[in-house]
Parts: sequence; structure tokens; C-alpha cells
Amino acid sequence: MTIEKPNTVRELAFLLALSTLWGASYTFIKVGVETVPPVTLIAARTFIAGTILTAIIGWRGLRLPKDATAWRRFAFQACLNSVIPFTLIAWAEQTTDAGLATILNSTSPIFAFLLTALVTRHEPVTRRKLFGVAAGIFGICLIVGMQAFDGLGRQLWAQAAIVAATVCYGGAAIFGKNFKGMDPMMPAAGSMICGAAILIPVSIVVDRPWTLSPSSDSIFALLGLSVFSTALAFVIYFRLVQTIGSIGTTAQAYLRVPIGVAIGILFLGEGLASSAWVGFACVIAGVAAMTIPARKPA
Repeated sequence: MTIEKPNTVRELAFLLALSTLWGASYTFIKVGVETVPPVTLIAARTFIAGTILTAIIGWRGLRLPKDATAWRRFAFQACLNSVIPFTLIAWAEQTTDAGLATILNSTSPIFAFLLTALVTRHEPVTRRKLFGVAAGIFGICLIVGMQAFDGLGRQLWAQAAIVAATVCYGGAAIFGKNFKGMDPMMPAAGSMICGAAILIPVSIVVDRPWTLSPSSDSIFALLGLSVFSTALAFVIYFRLVQTIGSIGTTAQAYLRVPIGVAIGILFLGEGLASSAWVGFACVIAGVAAMTIPARKPA
């Protein structure tokens, strides 16, 4: 399948949808790990999502690639985009404060930018994108509140795990360009299948899942995490990598924060610091700088 020339408004709408789906994943994970160990939770997440996507591909009359090269790429993408980062974040969320975790995990555009500038150079690295990275990080700090940094260093290993997961996400966005021209469902399904194949044996050995007694809340959280924040989200993700590029796609990391804050205001009655409105403006400016293509001179 060939992705047509991107429409900016449509792609920004997809970016907003992806930000919402992945923003909700933190809540799903937090509830899930209450009664399900991290490795088993993520093994189930990838298995359910992979099964759903494979069924949809079959329903559409398509077939997953059969060549070894494609599946090696799917496996590598799975390690960068699900197996390692999903497991690290699930483990870390058992102890790390939500505000600090949000800040640390929202830095993937920085790593995508640095990897692009210093290593791959697969797309233009401009001052405009550098401004977008800086404005987004500054806006995140204003929205969440600088007091979130009070706990920095107290749970050093958990926080280091989140940073490592963020580096993986930056690399995954770049490596995802290898699937250009492929129907977005193919790498989404292939990477989830490979992720499940890696994690299920680990789960059996480490957690012995047949001995667990998960709560109904954790089960519903797992289903929401698998169907919406994984299966649907990854189809959108691979489309965006092809249309707006890897640095632009990682901009959803910034949007996740104001969306989470908005959900807290609407449904949980949480307050909002006065500096947050300036933060919102910075985030929007940063995302725009990283995603909206510059006009070419006549």
C-alpha cells in the first residue's frame, strides 16, 4: 500500500489521536500492574494486540510478508518499540510518581532528534525542529509543574528505566522508516507477534501466570491497553512515521501531557497551575514546528 501525499490537517488529527491513545496507556498500565506482574502484562498486551491486527489483516484479504528479511525487521522493531520499553515502563510505574514519569517519557523527540542529527541523518535536521524540541520540553515542565522534579533521583533505577525506554522509542521511530510503502498494519501486526513470541516464554518462566489472580480492574485495563493503546495506536503510529517522519511522529510525546491534564480536569476535578497555560502554548508551538512542513520558496 502506498501512502498518498500527506494532508497536514489530517495527519495532525492522527497525531492527536495517537497522543490520546498512548496518553491513556499510563493509566491502563498503572491499574494493570496492581495485580499482574509487568512481564506478563506486556506479554498479554502484545499477544492480544497482535492477534487482533492479524485477524483484521486476514479480514481485509491481505497477508503478512513471508520473507525472512521482513520478519527480522519486525523483530528488531518489536524490541525497540514494545518488548523493552513497554516492560521497563510497566516495571517503573510500580514506584515512580506519575508527573515525573510523564516528563521523563516525553523526551523521546530529543533522542529522535539527536539520533537523526548525529547518526542516521535520514531526514533534514533544521533549526525549526530544534526549536520544536526545546519548546516542547519547556512546555511539559510548565504543565506538569517543576515540583515534579522533587522526586528526581529517589527511585533512580526506575527513572533510569523510563529514560532507557524513551531512548528506545526514539530509535524505533527512526527504524520505522524501513517500512515505508508497506501497509501500516503489517509492521504493527508483525512487531506485536514478534513481541509476544519473545515475552510469553519469559513470562512463563519468571511469573508462572497460571498462578496469578488478577483483579477485574486489571483485566479491563489490560484489554483497553491491548485494543486501543496498542493495536489501534500502532496502526496510526506506522502511518505517521511514513507521512510526517520520525521526529514529527515523536511529537505525540509532548501532546500526551496536556491531554492527560485535560482528562484530569474534566473527569477527576483536578486543578491546573497558572503556568500551565503558558506550557500549553509552548507545547503547541513545539509540535507545530516539528510536524507542519515549511513552505518551499517559489
